Amino acid sequence: MQSTLTEMLLTKKVLPKSPFGKAIAYTLTRWQKLCVYTTDGILQIDNNLIENAIRPVALGRKNYLFAGSHERAQDAAMLYSLFATCRLHNINPEHWLTHVFEKINSAKKQNLYQLLPQNYDANFKQQ
Repeated sequence: MQSTLTEMLLTKKVLPKSPFGKAIAYTLTRWQKLCVYTTDGILQIDNNLIENAIRPVALGRKNYLFAGSHERAQDAAMLYSLFATCRLHNINPEHWLTHVFEKINSAKKQNLYQLLPQNYDANFKQQ
């Protein structure tokens, strides 16, 4: 298929600046990533799940103008992102955050990733 699309552009069967030609060029520049998608059944072709998860953040953007400072706004954005990850993995954000506060002081720097929501113990997930 890749060779067919390339041939269509090279032989000018499709004009490169036409909408179809632009679509073919776009596809060819991302061909390797597209092939990864087709070989791994867990990957989704769209990002609708993530877009729906971050929708509350996008809807509240005007409210973030009143965070007090740029640093506080970044902190809030980080928390919203972590809570969205909790929702994505069906984790109670309050339980997860309590767990993090209990474990963070004794965690080694190289193991902090274990405290991220996606690595939270399944036994503590919401029922």
